[in-house]
Amino acid sequence: MRQFWKLLHFTAMAALVLVIWFMSLTTVVSVPSDQIFQYIEEHQNEYVQRLKDWVAIESNSNDPAKRHLVTNMMLLAEERIRKLGGTVEMVDLGMQELPNGNKISLPPVILANIVKDPKKPTVCFYGHMDVQPAKIEDGWSTEPYLLTEKNGNLYGRGASDDKGQVLAVLNAIEALQKHELPVNVKFLLEGMEEVGSTGLNTLVEQRNSTFFSDVDYIVVTDSGWLSNKPGITYGTRGNCYFFVEVECAKRDLHSGGFGGILHEAMNDLIFLLNTLVDSSGHILIPGIYEAVAPLTEKEKKLYEGIEYDLDQIKAKYGIKEFRNKTKEELLMQRSRYPSLSIHGIEGAFSAPGTKTVIPAKVTGKFSIRLVPNMEPSVVEKQVTDYLNKKFTELNSPNSIKVTSDVGSKSWLSDTNEPQYLAARKAIKRVFGKEADMIRAGGTIPIATHFQEVTRKSIMLLGIGGPDDAPHGQDEKISRYNFIGGTKLYAAFLQELATI
Repeated sequence: MRQFWKLLHFTAMAALVLVIWFMSLTTVVSVPSDQIFQYIEEHQNEYVQRLKDWVAIESNSNDPAKRHLVTNMMLLAEERIRKLGGTVEMVDLGMQELPNGNKISLPPVILANIVKDPKKPTVCFYGHMDVQPAKIEDGWSTEPYLLTEKNGNLYGRGASDDKGQVLAVLNAIEALQKHELPVNVKFLLEGMEEVGSTGLNTLVEQRNSTFFSDVDYIVVTDSGWLSNKPGITYGTRGNCYFFVEVECAKRDLHSGGFGGILHEAMNDLIFLLNTLVDSSGHILIPGIYEAVAPLTEKEKKLYEGIEYDLDQIKAKYGIKEFRNKTKEELLMQRSRYPSLSIHGIEGAFSAPGTKTVIPAKVTGKFSIRLVPNMEPSVVEKQVTDYLNKKFTELNSPNSIKVTSDVGSKSWLSDTNEPQYLAARKAIKRVFGKEADMIRAGGTIPIATHFQEVTRKSIMLLGIGGPDDAPHGQDEKISRYNFIGGTKLYAAFLQELATI
């Protein structure tokens, strides 16, 4: 009997401990959140001013003459992190050799820590401080580097891609610190993303056993929503870029003297390009679909709930008709299946007016977007073998050369991982909506590299809007997304601490 009462006492004490622990978790999430959201609302004009200060720096990584401005932008980000009590390492990546042979310093990469408690999970945010080129004469309605607010939108280069998204995370951390930052936070910020992230892959590999050793989750902020409904991106397609060169002579020829008497390179190239896909967009290269995973019913349901207005998209971009009739079919075709796009022909006459030339050598350019299980090296061999076979069928005396450039793998994550559950809960709290679960059609190589090297959980939790026009004229982020996104990141960090 005595043992029974001891067991009963022990069970009761254990239950009491669990109740107290659960109550402490719910307190962390529910009690301060209203205060934190209120703090964010009250300071939103201050946040917009910070974004204005960041946008004002023309951190164009495409232009070597602007390299010092990219570095200045990295220093400004460093200053903001230090004001939050973070420790920052500015990593020197060395020199970059330009096409003209000159060498120029690469901008530093920021590796930062805010809070370091071994009892708490650690999340690392990735973002970039460089931007695409922008001039008002390109067609902007406002000065690209002067943040301008119109109709609830904040216009400026980098407002969405990616300064506004990174700044929203930092602002969220500041708001949380008024109570408690519930998790450890790290940052990896770079200044060369728009030109291929020179040197970053090597740095990630070098720091995998140190900086990333205690990281549990990696969040990429450089992404957007498909509609006005918040979304979480759990996959991207990869990319292989191809060049097929056909040569028929040593120099360009006059069609009056040579037309009809030789196998023209352009004719051969057009024939080859025309064998790549059929009229429905189906890729004709043998074996290309063998690696594509079959669609499951569970995955199919994810597409049903996504908000995506086909008529609105057609009207916006002047598209007459999509190949796919339903939203679900279209979303799957643009994200979970491979696609092939022809981009142009180098060496062909393309200027206005007439010119009766037979090009001596032309190069067709096309790319294939890859999905999970498709290996770039395998796809490269499939394409090369197929084009060489088709060229043989032509019985042409011309020479052909097939080469490839970019070979980026796709990336796909498990939406049941803890940080995805935390992000979904945070979106529900902040926006009152269930999150769209998105597989992007484009390529974000850093997500794939993070996954392959660190083996951590990767998620794209961006706050860009569907019409933000990153890389385009009048890039913007709405105040709704910028301030709501700040609340989202705060709520996400709170939710992550409880899972």
